[in-house]
Amino acid sequence: MQNKIYERLAAEAAPKKHVLKNVALAFFCGGIIALVMQGFFDLFIKVGNVSKEDALLYNAIIAIESTMILTMTGVYKKMAQIFGAGLFIPITGFANSVISEGIEYHTEGLIFGIGSRLMSLAGSVIAYGTLGATIYGLIAFILYSCGVNI
Repeated sequence: MQNKIYERLAAEAAPKKHVLKNVALAFFCGGIIALVMQGFFDLFIKVGNVSKEDALLYNAIIAIESTMILTMTGVYKKMAQIFGAGLFIPITGFANSVISEGIEYHTEGLIFGIGSRLMSLAGSVIAYGTLGATIYGLIAFILYSCGVNI
């Protein structure tokens, strides 16, 4: 009987989930990031007169550097609480995971703090990303060898 009362009280006290609002905010944030990055891309190509490959590289650098600055100032964490996955999905989420680990363990020194913990969270992303890319490349190579164009 006590468990049922507790479960009912816990359910009443739990914060309400605003799924539609959260999805809309994430979609909005991801769209804004894409819009800004597309603006930089177009600017680099038209004004900077660079190739598309270089413009993509510069875009990634801007996104990573912006995330680094926002993470170090604490703004990224506040934005993440509002926008959720819309902020984490692009390269900004990966950059934040690397930078925040360095910030958290900087007091333990350059080697044992930052150096050893910097890639602890992002290392698995790199490892599985590399594995996935290798498997995809192998499958694409086999299909291409059989005459199938991807």
